[in-house]
Amino acid sequence: DSRQFPPFKDGESLYYVNLNRGKRSITLNLKHEEGRRIFLELVKRSDVLLENFRPGTMDRLGLGYDVLKEVNPRLVFASISGFGQTGPYRTRPGYDIIGQAMGGLMSITGWPDSPPTRSGTAIGDILSALFCCIGILSALKVREQTGEGQAVDISLVDSVFASTENIPQKVFIEGEVPTRIGNRYEFVYPYGSFRTVDGWVILGIANDAIWRRFVEATGMPHLLDDERFSSNPLRVENHAELAPVIEGWTSTMTVPDVVALLTEHGVPACPVYNLKEAAEDPHIGGVREMTVEMEQPGLGRIKLMGNPIKMSETRPFPKGPAPGLGADNRYVLTELLGLSEAELEGLRREGVI
Repeated sequence: DSRQFPPFKDGESLYYVNLNRGKRSITLNLKHEEGRRIFLELVKRSDVLLENFRPGTMDRLGLGYDVLKEVNPRLVFASISGFGQTGPYRTRPGYDIIGQAMGGLMSITGWPDSPPTRSGTAIGDILSALFCCIGILSALKVREQTGEGQAVDISLVDSVFASTENIPQKVFIEGEVPTRIGNRYEFVYPYGSFRTVDGWVILGIANDAIWRRFVEATGMPHLLDDERFSSNPLRVENHAELAPVIEGWTSTMTVPDVVALLTEHGVPACPVYNLKEAAEDPHIGGVREMTVEMEQPGLGRIKLMGNPIKMSETRPFPKGPAPGLGADNRYVLTELLGLSEAELEGLRREGVI
């Protein structure tokens, strides 16, 4: 699907290019007997298999986990689907927005009078991928002890629901249904956006020590004597009274001035960047290399998202560009599996690749 997602450059999806750098691509008809045979040969040589079909599809192809673990008992078989491999909804189709909706995230995102609001990014896809990676690494670690692989089952809905953090505790303990509260945080205050002369500033005053530093920086010592704001739980409870006090101060200053003053006093504060500003920031896009340039065949040198993982000994940079569809058929089938050129041509004629 991602090959059809914008933005495009010279007919090529940069969405696809950004997410598939450094991979290899083969085409293989799994409904063809010879395609399944080749697939099983690859499974014999693999540590991990990751599939994103609707539950039941791999079984119908004769390639479910029960079959593959007989071929390679050490295989870690990872699946990501909308609703998981078990349960009454298992066969339903699902995309990111389905996970966000049924995982509860859209019910707590946005402002009180706004309709259910999707996150600005495909957070369900991202979270399920991260949870899947953790599950795979855990299964590989267990394999070191047992010598055997296992199936890893990840659902978009589960992943989004898990990301709602401690907010469901209000349901479990208090019987209260959480609602949308804008940029305010349910458990900490002040922790959100505040208006300034020239825009909005974000404050993250997460504990009483930071609160005292904030009061000192802003020259409002009387707030320390106000019992309504003497602890974080009380500041959360009385946020409606505290908000205009804080915004009365921020609204007289510019964003850079607020950030500079509070940062000097050890109070977390920052501007609200758009993505262009984030990409061009000398710390984010520069030193931290969250924007990188690479050569993509047919497109030349293009700028893409960097890698947030920094390692002391290994540079986490793609080994190559995003592949074209089936670009690595010859390498995988001849170099890895030992097929001849004649056999490769035969597979093409038969529609296997």
